[in-house]
Amino acid sequence: MATIIGGPSRYVQQKNAFQDLSSFTKKLGENLLVLITESGKKRLGTIFEDGAKDNSVTKINFCYFTGECSKKEIERVQKEATKLGANVIVGIGGGKTLDTAKAVAYYSKLPVVICPTVASSDAPCSALSVIYSEEGVFEEYLFLSENPNMVLMDTTIVAKAPTRLLVAGMGDALATYFEARACKASNAINCLGGTGSLAALALAKLCFETLISDGYKAKLAADNKVCTKAVENIIEANTYLSGIGFESGGLAASHAIHNGFTAIEATHKMYHGEKVAFGTLVQLMLENASEEELEEVYSFCMSIDLPTTLEDLGIDEVKEEEIMKVATLACAQGETIFNMPFNVTLNDVYAAILAANELGHAYKN
Repeated sequence: MATIIGGPSRYVQQKNAFQDLSSFTKKLGENLLVLITESGKKRLGTIFEDGAKDNSVTKINFCYFTGECSKKEIERVQKEATKLGANVIVGIGGGKTLDTAKAVAYYSKLPVVICPTVASSDAPCSALSVIYSEEGVFEEYLFLSENPNMVLMDTTIVAKAPTRLLVAGMGDALATYFEARACKASNAINCLGGTGSLAALALAKLCFETLISDGYKAKLAADNKVCTKAVENIIEANTYLSGIGFESGGLAASHAIHNGFTAIEATHKMYHGEKVAFGTLVQLMLENASEEELEEVYSFCMSIDLPTTLEDLGIDEVKEEEIMKVATLACAQGETIFNMPFNVTLNDVYAAILAANELGHAYKN
């Protein structure tokens, strides 16, 4: 089996990077379809339009994202790109907007530039789109043939986003090392169809170490809407280190458990990374992680307000049938939970969820 590591052709992170979008895209094409929310267009549209004038880009066409990375939305945007004759797809916004842009570019056979406005997930760098139903329930992973041509991170914009989004990104990134470690132990297949490399595992570990060293400091800075070195480090950890780490290192229980929780309506108000963070705690319970490791991870989560209990996820009343439904979906055929280096059953997951919840209450008390 081949060892495979992948990533975007270029990753650019700097202050006020969005002003230079058109200068970066000129080699890819000059008729851009820009997928963005209507509110995002109001906040950021002039930045891109002014930059386009300065760099003589032929045309920027804005297309409003409707809120869910569904098959219907992908088809709608693809038709719009064809109608406009776009030769570059640009995604601007959060994870679902970016996943939609990547899927549209994949089906349209066009280059794609990803411009996150938040560092809330590791989606930007990957050759992967997570497809949901129009109601927001996880349906499938769409594995793409290529990573994005470019990821453009504007740290000025990201630092001004709500702190909760940066924290959610840390929750998503938190899973990276533990899932990559599990996949390495089981010699599992990563998202690129090969086994994880030493480089991918090293980046995943660096991601975790950066979260522990700079996560709390970055949250405090983000609370005050300022971009410090800690914020810059966390943006890189959430986006690039986690992006390369999860895709090339592999996914395991944490993300499968997240997928299970999407079936509980009470969790729909929670961000992807918040549910993944709790999924990581459940994975550690499945692994019977050491007390020292559990204390480090739970303490980190509590310090930056990531969920450590089911109540934190919006589940005020724990119902056996609901938790079993989460476990059932987490253990669905083809799920990444089977990348764990040991056999996992529905009852194992059910027990680990309840145990992680109880330990969260214990640490809080």
